[in-house]
Order: sequence, then structure tokens, then C-alpha cells
Amino acid sequence: MRVIPREVQKRGSAVSQNEQAYGLLHERLTTLVYRPGEYLNTAVLMSDLAMGRTPINHALHRLGNEGLIQIIPRKGVMVSPLSIDDALHMIDVRLVNEKLCLKLAAKNITKAEIEQLRSINLAYNKAVANRAVAEVMSLDGMFHEVLASASRNPVLIDVLRVLHARSQRFWAISLSSSGHMNEVQDEHELVVDALEQGDAESAQQAISDHVLSFRNALINARS
Repeated sequence: MRVIPREVQKRGSAVSQNEQAYGLLHERLTTLVYRPGEYLNTAVLMSDLAMGRTPINHALHRLGNEGLIQIIPRKGVMVSPLSIDDALHMIDVRLVNEKLCLKLAAKNITKAEIEQLRSINLAYNKAVANRAVAEVMSLDGMFHEVLASASRNPVLIDVLRVLHARSQRFWAISLSSSGHMNEVQDEHELVVDALEQGDAESAQQAISDHVLSFRNALINARS
């Protein structure tokens, strides 16, 4: 889930209204409040979010570019369907790129970033205990954003950002299992431990296990 920067949270400007509409719709789509294949009516969205047509349309355009919705001529806006085959293809690509990310991060990560990852994990554990799925997803996304940043490779960061954005609705499915939520806790810790030790091989193995755990949880949840 995207975190709206504090400086754009001030109400009243067109920019902040656009960001607020985007953030609210993005959360509802990625947490499956709006179900795959469901048609969204702009007037209903305006009422649900208590926002005007312009920021809603602006947000829908961005979400369409991200593949979360489909704007269908003469029919309206539909939440993009989920395909397990698409997810598995995406996981294959993600596995290769996540391992490269951890190889680079093991060399480049700072103490401050290690501390940030520990802090995110602590908050994640509390969210799991509270069964706060939306917060769990947000923190999981933040964890992977820090890992990507630690690679210091701007092209890889962009690639991972796209892959993570496209994975979020599948995360909602896999994280609906309390067992998988707890698995992710342990997997994150192993990743951070390896990075703190500068052990690139262990870090790559830990992230590989993490991605494959997500794959297994997704298959089990959809079976």
C-alpha cells in the first residue's frame, strides 16, 4: 500500500485531493474491498469516499496505468481480474530480481537501514497480533521498499516497484492466512539477520525462501 507523504496530506489543494483519492482507492483495491471483476460506479465512489469527480477520475487513471483497474469503453470501470497463472509468472520474475536485490543490498545496506527494517518488523509483528491485514500489507510493502533501496541500483528499484505493485492483491489473498502471516515474520527476520552480517549468500537464500513461501501460500489459498 502506498504511503502518502505528510506534505501532501494537507487538505484543500487539488494535488492533495488527488493523492487522497488515489490512496483510498488503492487501499480498497489491494485489500480486496473492491473485488476482482467488480464494476465501479464513479457516483458511488464519490459518495463512498466523500470526494469530487475530478480527484476520483484522476485516481482511476493512475490505477488503470498500474493495472489494478480496467477502463472499458461504454461499460465503465472494472476491477482487474486476478489470474493465478499471471501471479505465478510474476513470482518467477520476482524471484530472480529479489535475489539480485539482496546480493547488492548485502554490500550496500547501512546500519540505519538495518534499524529501519527491524523497526518495520516490530510494527509488523504487532499488526499480525491485531489481525490488521491492511496494516500488515502496508508494512510488508515498506519492508521490501527498504530492501530495494538498499540495492543502490535505480533500474532494479523501478523493476521491483512495479512487481510489488502488481503483487499486492495477491498478498491480500496469501496474508489472509494467519499461518502465513507468522511465517512472514520469521522470514523477514532471517533476511535482516543475513544482511546485518553482510552474508550475501544467506540473504539470497532467505529472500528466495520468502518468495517461494508466498507462492505456496497463494496456491493453497486459491485451491
